[in-house]
Amino acid sequence: MANRNLAGKRVAILATDGVEQVELIEPRKALDDAGAVTTVISPKGGSIKGWQHDHWGDEIPVDLALAEARADEFDALLLPGGVMNPDRLRTNRDAVAFVRDVFQAGRPVAAICHGPWMLVEAGVVRDRTVTSWPSLQTDIRNAGGDWVDREVVTDEGLVTSRKPDDIPAFNRKMIEEIAEGVHTSRASARAEERARM
Repeated sequence: MANRNLAGKRVAILATDGVEQVELIEPRKALDDAGAVTTVISPKGGSIKGWQHDHWGDEIPVDLALAEARADEFDALLLPGGVMNPDRLRTNRDAVAFVRDVFQAGRPVAAICHGPWMLVEAGVVRDRTVTSWPSLQTDIRNAGGDWVDREVVTDEGLVTSRKPDDIPAFNRKMIEEIAEGVHTSRASARAEERARM
């Protein structure tokens, strides 16, 4: 079980109103149970409103305003879904930059359901194998990703799943990847890219 020990790992959870509640709450609980310190980050202060299948859910407290969040202070990133949540976040330049910065540093990123929309917007799915809610497959392919229909997909520290039913598998892989830490091949690719500029 050593690979499931996330003590000292700081995990950012980027979300806003309309987040699919179960896709934030259950993975967060799994991370907390594994010893991680989780932080809900949002452009909106106070709290965000969860979505439960077809109606509004609970208020979820925001721990840190996006304006005050720094990607280099976190070891990993969780992107829950819900249609409204990533659709709102992907129009926020700071949210997109935060996702890009975490990804390019080689830190693990886990995105479920509609969460991979943020990966598309951040320009980080090219040449990656990912899954998502089926309606995103064209967006992912158009952004250069290889979309597959599987319960959970891992590609160099990037973990993706399709829907709430996939959460148990998603949680297992997410914890495994965060325990592994920085994926140097992604970080090295970014360094090479910067050197060419």
